[in-house]
Amino acid sequence: MRVVVIPASKYGGTAQIGRAIATTLRERGIDVDVSQPEHLFDLSPYAAHIIGSGLYLGKWLKRAVEFVESNQAALREKPTWLFSSGPLDAKTPKTPANQGSIERLMAASDALDHQLFGGRLDIERLERTERMLAKLIGASNSDFRDWDRIAAWVNGIADQLLVAGQEPTPTPETAPSSRIDRSE
Repeated sequence: MRVVVIPASKYGGTAQIGRAIATTLRERGIDVDVSQPEHLFDLSPYAAHIIGSGLYLGKWLKRAVEFVESNQAALREKPTWLFSSGPLDAKTPKTPANQGSIERLMAASDALDHQLFGGRLDIERLERTERMLAKLIGASNSDFRDWDRIAAWVNGIADQLLVAGQEPTPTPETAPSSRIDRSE
């Protein structure tokens, strides 16, 4: 079984979540590729899809939305899960501020679930105007990604995939990797 994780990331925080998702799936014996949406053109090799995006002003990145919209037929054929990353406080809400857009993406992809995870802010990685705005509002470097919660969600996905009767593909640690990793 081969799964693709597709994190759309502006500053690398969501890409790190995508790589953590891939690592957890690999630990469960599932073959995983990781690719940014703009680098993936064929979903046919994959038994399932996990697509995520950083949230900016409560919205997914445009390239992630366009990926879901342009691939909705292929996404609906196989199990698909969505995640968002972005709230920058200790109390990550269960739903993003713009829940309507997430519901549209879930309907377009026939996603089985959507999870909202806390985000990360690294002021030095921001564009100049964003850095100035962050300083103006008193924001500081922070990381509210709950790695245990992310791993629990991914293990639930792995359970569903493995129970569906598909045997995991062994991936020996010493074998050369052919996985795509264009996440940063």
